[in-house]
Amino acid sequence: MEDDSEPEQSCWAYLPDVCLSNMFWWLDDRDRSRAALVCKRWNQAMYSGSLWRTRTITFSGRPSRSNTSEFESALWYVKRFGKYLEHLEIKFLNPYNAVLTRKFQVTMRGLLSRLGKCNSRLVTLTIQHLELDRLVWKNGIRTQFIKNLSTFLKRMSKHLDYLNLKGARVTLEEGCELLNSLSYLKNKTFASEINIEDFFSHHLSIYSSPLFHQTMSTFRNLAILTLNYNCISDELLDILCEHNAHSLWTINIKCHIHDPHGQVIWGMSWANLAKRAPKLKVNFFFERVMKHDSLARILLVEIPLRSISLRSCYFSDPDWSMKPTLTNLLPAYRHILQKLTLEFNNDHELLDEELLQLVLSCERLFFLKVWAFLSVAFVERLLQNRAEGKCILCTMKVRIYTTRHETSEEDRLLRDIYKKFRNLIDSELNYFVIAYPMV
Repeated sequence: MEDDSEPEQSCWAYLPDVCLSNMFWWLDDRDRSRAALVCKRWNQAMYSGSLWRTRTITFSGRPSRSNTSEFESALWYVKRFGKYLEHLEIKFLNPYNAVLTRKFQVTMRGLLSRLGKCNSRLVTLTIQHLELDRLVWKNGIRTQFIKNLSTFLKRMSKHLDYLNLKGARVTLEEGCELLNSLSYLKNKTFASEINIEDFFSHHLSIYSSPLFHQTMSTFRNLAILTLNYNCISDELLDILCEHNAHSLWTINIKCHIHDPHGQVIWGMSWANLAKRAPKLKVNFFFERVMKHDSLARILLVEIPLRSISLRSCYFSDPDWSMKPTLTNLLPAYRHILQKLTLEFNNDHELLDEELLQLVLSCERLFFLKVWAFLSVAFVERLLQNRAEGKCILCTMKVRIYTTRHETSEEDRLLRDIYKKFRNLIDSELNYFVIAYPMV
């Protein structure tokens, strides 16, 4: 007797749509395409907008067989799913020669053109570390790429909320052209966050440019602004005060040794901005700018400083001393400073006592990262003060430099210190301390 009953369905056939979407979310493009061939329901699941809202597109800057597939995959994605895209990050990793930069530029022209036509919901765009001032970017390729990106930003200006072009390394005119693209329709832009750290080429005194000031005056809703100190001026602070005080709450400022940083800024300009933007937090990142005179000219007491990072990398200069900075300059922020990062080669001076007193004087300091020549006893004293409630540190990251190849003695002492304060460390601290040979 024949069995006319329908064949038993697999349990996969009854999987709810939300489960299908979650399953597809974990797959890469190739596996999603294969899974979409299983049946109509799975094919429909592949076109769920939630799967394609966020995208990181990576292009290798080295010659390889995979280059072609990378470029083709990027265009395939934009053509089929670009309309769903809300968050886009593009990476071009260390371009090797002009042939690859040309191929990248041509691909980006097609990608941005297609995306500009089909997408009306892009909220964030990140393209970092292009380094357009390198020789691998021929003038024609560079000019065309900037033109394509500017056109795209004009199309996206209605809804783009976040723009990150860190490390683009463009000229003043090119940079202002790109930023002005955001205000193309209304002569105003309402993006809430822009990252233009290392956006302009080295050695440019952006702070003295009327063109840059005019460009920044178009922003009306900035909440987070990241830039270099060679962009900071009284004029810029006044512009931020006038147009963005209602929304501004974070300014991240990088000061690099190769960027001009000799401009004079009045404390009143910072004071006015801090008064008009009461939630404002300023974070400073210094790269090899270590001399007290330079720091004192920049770090005015009126700045609402919440975080500071001082890094000399591995460079040692007997002409500079950190003691005046630790004892005279930074204590001015003892009521507001929350994060302190110090990475320097101080083999010419001991700083244990000065650093400990600074930490204890900063009543709101919860994060400390120090890479320096210190004694192991510094860690023990710091932990003892933390145990006694004399500071509120939650994070301690210390790399103790030593001139010896062998660190077994320091390691033994650090293990003993950990045992002594184990309960405190395990229950209340993000703790990382090592001895590191600096030879």
